[in-house]
Amino acid sequence: MPEPPRPATAGPTPLAPDGVLAAGERAAADLAGAAERTATAQLTPPGTAQLTAPATAQLATPAPVRLGDVVPTPDRVTPDPTADHLLRPDAVIRVSADPAALAVGEQLAALLRPATGYPLPVTDSVTPSPTGGIALDLTGDTDLGPEGYRLDIATDRVRLRAGTAAGLHHGVQTLRQLFPAAIESPRPVTARWVLPGGSIVDRPRYPWRGAMLDVARHFFDVPDVLRVIDHLARYKLNRLHLHLTDDQGWRIAIDSWPRLAPIGGAGAVGGDPGGHYTQADYRRIVAYAAARHITVVPEIDLPGHTNAALVAYPELAPDRVAPPPYTGTEVGFSYVDPARERTYDFVADVLGEIAALTPGRWLHIGGDEAFKVPAEVYARFVARVQRIVAGLGRTVIGWHQIAPAAHTDGRVLQWWGTNGDDPVTAEAVRRGATVILSPGNHAYLDMKYAPDTPIGHDWAGLIDVRRSYDWDPGTHLTGVPADAVLGVEAPLWTESVTTLAEIEFMLLPRLPALAEQGWSPRSTHDWDGFRRRLAGHGTRWATAGIAYHSGPDVPWPAPAGPVPAPRQPSGFADQAGREPAGRTAEPPAGG
Repeated sequence: MPEPPRPATAGPTPLAPDGVLAAGERAAADLAGAAERTATAQLTPPGTAQLTAPATAQLATPAPVRLGDVVPTPDRVTPDPTADHLLRPDAVIRVSADPAALAVGEQLAALLRPATGYPLPVTDSVTPSPTGGIALDLTGDTDLGPEGYRLDIATDRVRLRAGTAAGLHHGVQTLRQLFPAAIESPRPVTARWVLPGGSIVDRPRYPWRGAMLDVARHFFDVPDVLRVIDHLARYKLNRLHLHLTDDQGWRIAIDSWPRLAPIGGAGAVGGDPGGHYTQADYRRIVAYAAARHITVVPEIDLPGHTNAALVAYPELAPDRVAPPPYTGTEVGFSYVDPARERTYDFVADVLGEIAALTPGRWLHIGGDEAFKVPAEVYARFVARVQRIVAGLGRTVIGWHQIAPAAHTDGRVLQWWGTNGDDPVTAEAVRRGATVILSPGNHAYLDMKYAPDTPIGHDWAGLIDVRRSYDWDPGTHLTGVPADAVLGVEAPLWTESVTTLAEIEFMLLPRLPALAEQGWSPRSTHDWDGFRRRLAGHGTRWATAGIAYHSGPDVPWPAPAGPVPAPRQPSGFADQAGREPAGRTAEPPAGG
């Protein structure tokens, strides 16, 4: 486990100025900064320079960053070795006169100020000029789509252009990676801040590029979630799926059913402390994500995985008897009564409040592992819940087990199987569904890297970085055409994950591999090239105090931080003392 906290050394999380971000967003960023400072204190690897104010540190000079070293790899890269740009102390960031563009400019400045020590003032202009600094130009053009950008780096100028603020934001993440790794330092360091010359034209392959954080099996407080959002933003992911409810905990306050959160959210796996988000907490997470062009997708798992809800409201149980709180890891035993109208009142109330709190257009209804509900009853339940979601003006998402239910316009199936031959899902696609791919044996971030990985599971196999990288979403599912694939999502289930350090250890370095699957053209995929590019990010993570797994399949330039220690079996076993079953590879739809 990480050593006890030491005095914090990290700088503040990037913030836009007053007037650009709302007060709630500034508060959220402060919390993310607190999480970053705590994690930095705990996770800075042995041997990494401890940078303490007010001194300026001198770091070793690594190999120069090349224009093509970006992760995920861009669509088109045209290097110009004669056009390297040196960022000077008097540089100015000039941004289009638009509040959304100005917010991105302030985020860029906040990313660069701690390590460079430069003031980097941000100024707006109708036509940003790059002379003497960096220009972010919000053009309104649609030729690069809603998330694309163009970056031009020359000796006397750096210019980033995009049709949307989201495109500018993704371009800023590229620009961040093109600076030396020392740019991640929370304190000023002595370095030449050189950007490699040339141009990048970039846009994503898929519109859906996400990760899921399970906060139900173990609860993670707001600062930890904001820190995860920062990791997603770094690699141009644009969806955060929050698994808010399960047998072990209900994590979101619902005004119309007030016992759900305080009673249903009191526990966690292994008897660990529970918790829940107030609606203000949840709004803070949503706002922080939105400022980084990430949409929060909330999941209320139905009709199964509902033991925590039944503890709070036994009237929803088939026998009307409250079950005991559950701290184990078995699945498939609980469900709300699909035969009672009160159940649908509950569903409508909960999803209505969640929709009111969530600006994004998607509501995830879960739908997997309802083993005790007969298939016909299950299909009718899902069809009715889908209609409730549609009545709220939202698009329904469910795990692929909802495929047999009647189709509703726009519905999305999240596929997590391990065998790409799935006729039921293929049939649902023929009826109009689209899919998000989260194959358990490639994308599940709770799987162990290797047999000796101290946390995680292996029911879907061992997933090292190469296995995360070596698959093609466009051809993965038999009978599902490429144009029915919305994109990819990497779930992190937390039966065995309890701390921010462990979240980061399981996310990194596999999250960038999945990000490249979602962003980069298939023609650019090359394992040897990816592992070389990825290796340089180890130095960046170490400099920022981020935990990661330094497996042997990547030529890391330096050792990673401390590896989470193995946990005692009591933290994993269920109430009967059994080892966790995890998710079965292919449960029957509807039980």
